[in-house]
Amino acid sequence: MGEFELLARIRERLPATPAHVLLGSGDDAAVTSTPGATATSVDAVVDGVHFHRSQATLAQIGHKALATALSDLAAMGAAPGEAYVVLGVPSDLDEDDCIDLLDGMLALVETTGTVLAGGDLTRATQLFLAITVVGHAASPDAFVSRAGARPGDALVLTGEVGGAAAGLALLEDPLLERQVPSAASLKARQLEPHPRLGAGRALALAQASAMIDLSDGLTGDAAHIAEQSGVNLRIEGNAVPIATGADTVLAATGEDGLEQALGGGEDYELLAAIPPARLDQARRAVRDAEGIALTTIGEVVAGEGVEIRLPGGGLLKPTRGFDQLT
Repeated sequence: MGEFELLARIRERLPATPAHVLLGSGDDAAVTSTPGATATSVDAVVDGVHFHRSQATLAQIGHKALATALSDLAAMGAAPGEAYVVLGVPSDLDEDDCIDLLDGMLALVETTGTVLAGGDLTRATQLFLAITVVGHAASPDAFVSRAGARPGDALVLTGEVGGAAAGLALLEDPLLERQVPSAASLKARQLEPHPRLGAGRALALAQASAMIDLSDGLTGDAAHIAEQSGVNLRIEGNAVPIATGADTVLAATGEDGLEQALGGGEDYELLAAIPPARLDQARRAVRDAEGIALTTIGEVVAGEGVEIRLPGGGLLKPTRGFDQLT
């Protein structure tokens, strides 16, 4: 496999670039011309750390790598713009394998309106993808950070949680598939997550005061909003929508199903704080944008930290989330 030949095949598969991308893949740098403000995020996935090639197709790996990066833009309320991909190619991947990875990304590029504007290739001991994504808004204050939640705000959640954690459990122990008829959809939540870009923009327009995507689980990511906003988040565990069959699968692993669903990561749903007067507008906008529900799961109060109330009256201790270095 030659680098230049592979790059040529990649460029042949890229869709036409929009007018704001003045110079795309094929030169020393991309050149764009966009009004307003930009949000930029960098994410990386590594074989054996974030995924296992024995559990996913190459197209699914490409999809998930781009989806997780775009989810950060969703959490800011940004409109998708450009993506730049660095691909580390191990010796057992050939040219057609790399095209399979690309095709997984291109399918998501098409559905999200993202432009794959450039990147790089290198030999590596393990497969990895490092992706930079750039999102846009009319002005800097149109973005939503983690730091604006205020006492009195409602806490809302897009979609359902627990599906990705259950999907991972099913991939690691296929015998669990006998437990639930929804095994295929749960595994899809783990392997092919959907970045909630439409919901993020809808929540930003509805004046969400703070927002985060759930990469490390509700219990871990809620703590980031609480800390950066200087508030306390009170969450009612029985109000949190759980993906169908997820608690059954997770309970079969020997743990409490609800607690694992609340703490499991990689659902990439959005948790947001929003003024109660904006709730109806936000619910309608999220439904129109994504076809999913926006559920009120708690409130923001004065204080610090996170309280997650379980149905039996106990409190679930917040988790730290996935540590990339341990």
